[in-house]
Amino acid sequence: MKIGSFDINKDSSVFIIAELSANHNGSLENALETIKAAKRAGADCIKLQTYTADTITLDSHADDFKLKQGTIWDDRYLYDLYKEAYTPWEWHKQLFEAAANEGLVCFSSPFDFTAVDLLEDLNAPAYKIASFEITDIPLIEYVASKGKPIIISTGIADQEDIVLALDACKRMGNNNIALLKCTSSYPAPIEEANLIMIKDLEVRYGVVSGLSDHTMGSTAPIVATVMGARIIEKHFILDRSIGGPDASFSMNEQEFKEMVKAVREAEKAVGKIDYSLTEKQLKGREFCRSLYVVEDIKAGDEITVENVRSIRPGYGAHPKYYKEILNKRVNRDLKKGDRFNLNFL
Repeated sequence: MKIGSFDINKDSSVFIIAELSANHNGSLENALETIKAAKRAGADCIKLQTYTADTITLDSHADDFKLKQGTIWDDRYLYDLYKEAYTPWEWHKQLFEAAANEGLVCFSSPFDFTAVDLLEDLNAPAYKIASFEITDIPLIEYVASKGKPIIISTGIADQEDIVLALDACKRMGNNNIALLKCTSSYPAPIEEANLIMIKDLEVRYGVVSGLSDHTMGSTAPIVATVMGARIIEKHFILDRSIGGPDASFSMNEQEFKEMVKAVREAEKAVGKIDYSLTEKQLKGREFCRSLYVVEDIKAGDEITVENVRSIRPGYGAHPKYYKEILNKRVNRDLKKGDRFNLNFL
């Protein structure tokens, strides 16, 4: 899977996405500064959300449209929330250009067909299907028909939802798919992260896998990296004092920078399956055990547990030969501290 210049399958680094979401709080200047900050913080990508209140819901105050799911937005109406949170479509071109100037990949989550059309005009290199849109099969088919990589969050999905979404992509001839483990709580409790699913998503469905994270802090992204995540997405804000619907569970620049550093260190710590030894490890073997003469021995004397032992350092014969040499006779005088060699028998 290649997004912009970043090859997720081949690059050794995790693809780190800074999610802008509503964290501009209605200010284009905030949005542009957030893109610059994301670059400074070490992100590979800035991700937008492309909708309007009218493309995502209805302007209705009926009870169905009032949030009451135990979220930080409870008692608000969907239309009012999305009217506050959306990223104006007339900003998109400037935001894409600003990201390109910073060397960041930029793409978005579309929420209807017209959003996809806008993003196609901007030559978006990939698409993200948000957690709550995983059941919108017509939208997924339309996105998949564009032939771009598709990243799908699985926050509210059961296995049937995942299979239906994957099948929708494949019907359109698009197998360039990533699935992100996601817990759709804002913020998400760390005990509900269930990051072991990351490897299972990869193996079970034969896709790139990763994490869309709403927990507080860096623990989940670090563990996800160790669990094999190739993509990590985290909400990003210049400063939580800016406010806005997503501010409370978003990372500021310093926190994001520290997370990126920790993820990169985790990548190095994971390494690769390799039983060969580095030059430093080979040097370290000098401190392992080997066979040494620990008492003077005359030519013709027997080797006993008193005069030859397995000790540090590791310049003598391998300790695996110890039982073989016991009670055999040496062919020369040996002094205490000599490395024992099998040629001495």
